[in-house]
Amino acid sequence: MFLAQSVTTPSVTIPAFTVPSIIITIIVAALCGALAQLVVGYTHGGCLTSILAGIIGALIGNWLAAWLRLPNILVIADVDLVWTFIGALIFVAALAVIVGGSRYRGFYRRY
Repeated sequence: MFLAQSVTTPSVTIPAFTVPSIIITIIVAALCGALAQLVVGYTHGGCLTSILAGIIGALIGNWLAAWLRLPNILVIADVDLVWTFIGALIFVAALAVIVGGSRYRGFYRRY
C-alpha cells in the first residue's frame, strides 16, 4: 500500500508590476526605439512608433540572446538595454526593407 507522504511545493514569486516600473520600461523602450530609428535612418510615425519599436525590439533582442545563450549586458529596470537596442535595430531595419520609403520625408523640399 502507498503511504501518504507530505509533499512540499516550491514557492512561486510573481514579479511586482508597479506603475513606476511600467513607466520606466516604456521610457527605456522609447529611447532604444528612437535611437534604433536614428541609426537605421528610417522612421514613420512619432513617439508611439518609437515605443512600439522598442517594445518589439526588447522581445526580439531577449529572444535572440536566449537563443544564442548570451548573457545580459546592461540591465536597467529589468530591461536589458543592449539587447533591446539590437532587437530594435533588427526590427526597424526589417521594417525599412519591407515598407520602404525615405527618412524624414517632411524635411526635403520638392521643386
